[in-house]
Amino acid sequence: MAEYAVAPYDVVVVGAGINGLGIARDAAARGLRVVVLEQDDLCSGVSAWSGRLVHGGLRYLEHRDFALVRESLRERERLFRLAPHLVKPLRLIMPLYRHNRRPAWMIRLGMVAYDVLSFDKSTRRHEVLSAARTRTRFGGIATDGLTGATIFTDGQVEYAERLCVEVAVAAAGDGAEIRTKARVEEPLTEGGRVVGVRYRDTTTDTLREVRAPVVLNVAGPWIDRIFRRGAPEQPRLNGGTKGSHLVVDPFPGAPDDVVYYESKTDGRLVLVIPWMGRYLIGTTDRRFEEDPDAARCDEDEMTYLLDEVNELVPGAGLTPDNVLFTYSGVRPLPYAPDVEEWEVPRSHVLHDHAPGLPGLITVVGGKLTTYRQLAQDAVDDVFRRLSRVSPRCVTASLPLPGATGDLGVARRFLRERGLSVRTTDRLLALYGGRAVDVVAGAGDDGPLAVLHEPTGALEAELLFAVRHEFARTLTDVLARRTLLAFEPGHGRESAGRAAEVLGAELGWDAARHVAEVTEYDTWLTRLAVPGRPPVPDPESAAPAGPGSAAS
Repeated sequence: MAEYAVAPYDVVVVGAGINGLGIARDAAARGLRVVVLEQDDLCSGVSAWSGRLVHGGLRYLEHRDFALVRESLRERERLFRLAPHLVKPLRLIMPLYRHNRRPAWMIRLGMVAYDVLSFDKSTRRHEVLSAARTRTRFGGIATDGLTGATIFTDGQVEYAERLCVEVAVAAAGDGAEIRTKARVEEPLTEGGRVVGVRYRDTTTDTLREVRAPVVLNVAGPWIDRIFRRGAPEQPRLNGGTKGSHLVVDPFPGAPDDVVYYESKTDGRLVLVIPWMGRYLIGTTDRRFEEDPDAARCDEDEMTYLLDEVNELVPGAGLTPDNVLFTYSGVRPLPYAPDVEEWEVPRSHVLHDHAPGLPGLITVVGGKLTTYRQLAQDAVDDVFRRLSRVSPRCVTASLPLPGATGDLGVARRFLRERGLSVRTTDRLLALYGGRAVDVVAGAGDDGPLAVLHEPTGALEAELLFAVRHEFARTLTDVLARRTLLAFEPGHGRESAGRAAEVLGAELGWDAARHVAEVTEYDTWLTRLAVPGRPPVPDPESAAPAGPGSAAS
């Protein structure tokens, strides 16, 4: 491929979800020149809308996909080591009932296989509980037909957005270039090959080009939609299904563990997950043919999930009024129209678009837990296409940026700066060892003022987000850096002040200030509860910007 050696990049990655960012990190670490193009922001798509579990895929054993389970368990263990501040082991309890479609012996056999396939794990093996011990551990559980439970270990990434951000920071540290608000429009072709893409910078509404001999389409559920023009028709690759989640406050009988149980209605596996001081209930699994941006929780999905929790925990008494907010995402699954949703394979494949569009490769499928392995496979393939010898992949042993440094030393530093225990705990949970950088970087031009009293979030975090974590808008910062969007009130009470701090840093005028707050209100409608007005109502007046009569 010497005729393309003058291209400024070796590979263009389209999409900055966990898989695209993982590829960028691996490629840059192995010396490739890589640029990432993302139409919105880091982790602005499906990576943020999952159940936030890092798991081995226990249910994949039903399909005898032992290779995927082994891969998932191995990658889960690596994430425990490489991102311990973000990915933590936790216990899951799986109740056993006489009415379950899966007999108890099958579940126990699956647990043994799970332990065998995770032979190199650092966590505890599974346990089998009697009905009495199950009731002791989970006091609110329905007892009619209960025969016991199994308990096993998987992992949770409470802040999936922060995981994506850290992978992006690591990629950029190795030389990757990351461009957000960059919507790909069409392929660039020469001599019958794809040699790059043309994209629109949506902040300036200008068209730009980037060139590389390999273009990787890693747009998740958008893989069939990245080219608006200029490309011949391609086979459909995405067969994504929609998964919706509900968020509720702690309720009577709520479990301390994650509960993974079989739906009484249809036999699907449903989860009740402690998350950010609340509970995440999910998920559904429905075909979705619309733009993934349009995915929202439907009323019948909400009813289904609430009914299932009320069956499991008779004292819960959950109604739609208890639902604080919802979210939905579209899984990036292979197109398999004749296969039941829950049976669609979860493993990833690399689809070569030759001969129609040689030089374009689409990554189909993949899941958060195995992003690093997916990236390694994709980068190995890029080197083969470039006819270059690949250096050894090193990401299996490279900690993420926040995993470096001594957290005890970091805690002492933060407390010596006068920060409260609440703020200190928050910073260490979100940033790990980089919490020191958040505070130290504020310097004299960014006081350590508290932005959001309930969490102790600092104004310094806003500056850190735009200076070091690729954030460009108020929504980027509140939804995907500081995570205030998922706190009570969605951080809306702090949005005006946050826009002032960001505006002073980025040079926003009064009109831009108002537009940013309005845009954030609009984004929050993604979290709406079916049958209820959006939260907050985007028609409400945005706070006035600096320099206006009201400020």
